[in-house]
Amino acid sequence: MGRKSIRDIRNEELIEATIVAVHKHGYSVVTMAEIAREADASAASINYYFGSKEGLMEATMRHLLTKLKRAMIAGYAQANSPLERLYAVMDANFADELFSTTQCSIWMQFWANAPYSERLARLHRINRARVQSHFLAELRCLLPAERVAPAHDALQAYMDGVWLQVALSAQAVPPAEARRAAHRVVDVVLNRTSGGDLSA
Repeated sequence: MGRKSIRDIRNEELIEATIVAVHKHGYSVVTMAEIAREADASAASINYYFGSKEGLMEATMRHLLTKLKRAMIAGYAQANSPLERLYAVMDANFADELFSTTQCSIWMQFWANAPYSERLARLHRINRARVQSHFLAELRCLLPAERVAPAHDALQAYMDGVWLQVALSAQAVPPAEARRAAHRVVDVVLNRTSGGDLSA
């Protein structure tokens, strides 16, 4: 892998500052000046790199989605069964580099504002479709057809709920703890017995 350019490094710094600023002030009201102060930069420099506040927000969301994709790829590389791949989907959403209070906060605020921004709405649709396809592919191997859709809905709702809870809480949840809990939820949804069998 080649070295990152100065521009790429600066972009990442501005994006990380955006995550913190949005968490502090709120997506709808945060200003470029507040983001610039968080990044120890000028608003003009942010405009130079991203063109507009919306461009910066879209870049920030893509940054988070890239983290999710990396975590998913890493998890799948170590998974050897549908159940392990299903765990990997959950684990990716609670990955160490992704699952923090500030990132949960901005993620939820982005999705809440997606209906009012076509650029964010498009990213939301892409992300939902990707996660759904991973869930369904593994659940179809593990459950009778009539149980697949309800199981998917339950797991998606669980993940969204945990992210929302952390976003609204001042107390962080350790990612490893969140992953263990997510595995237990998968087991409940699949109605797995202590011996590992599945009940139809």
